[in-house]
Amino acid sequence: MARLANKIALITGAGSGIGQSSALLFAKEGATVVVNDLDAVKAEETVRLIEQSGGEAIFIGADVTNPEQVAEMVEAIKARYNRIDILFNNAGISGVGVLHEIEPEAWDRVINVNIRGVFLPSKYVLPLMMEQRSGSIINMSSCIAEIGLAKRASYAATKGAVLALTKSMQVDYAPYNIRVNALLPGTILTPFVENYLRTSYDDPEIAIASLKTRQLSGDLGRPDDVAQAALFLASDEAKFMMGSPLYIDGGVTFGKNA
Repeated sequence: MARLANKIALITGAGSGIGQSSALLFAKEGATVVVNDLDAVKAEETVRLIEQSGGEAIFIGADVTNPEQVAEMVEAIKARYNRIDILFNNAGISGVGVLHEIEPEAWDRVINVNIRGVFLPSKYVLPLMMEQRSGSIINMSSCIAEIGLAKRASYAATKGAVLALTKSMQVDYAPYNIRVNALLPGTILTPFVENYLRTSYDDPEIAIASLKTRQLSGDLGRPDDVAQAALFLASDEAKFMMGSPLYIDGGVTFGKNA
């Protein structure tokens, strides 16, 4: 039996990186995947790859910071499937800079996408899960919620907030048999990270080598590493995990090389 057989899963930011890898894996394990992303071209490619592999998926475009669009997306899913079993709040953006150098507009954008983008999909999906009296919500935090990292003030603030929100949500929605957990990845070599390294460093290879030294694994994570963890949290195998942070960080958080 596939691990997500007959489940309906909504994944935000599923056009590339961790979101796309998770969508492909969820579909492989039997879920019908609702692919959400602002980039319709990338999202449709995710749907195509799923269908090419024999899975089921649809694309619904919505800005996760826009309440009207998110509400319409959830209503469309409800009308088509009458349920949502899994919500993976994966959409997010990075923010770079020390606090006193960050422009207020840049700060607000990171806060808006990374926190509001978890709040709104959860807000509109939760009533359906409460009615079902079942569901799994996975929130994308980061190991930066637990450690200090230079020049990541806005990003760290949002990921710490998402972790705190996850724990609070779990207390409120446990009576409805809804599980809420958080993923805390380390540095994952997504297309976004690769592009950032290419555009921000004279020698991206040196930058990657430096990043690898932070991890006890001696290497960077890949999107599928996080997707596998998301699959576990989405599945019934994680039925006793509630309000938990799950680290996929190559040993960054709790390890230190000599």
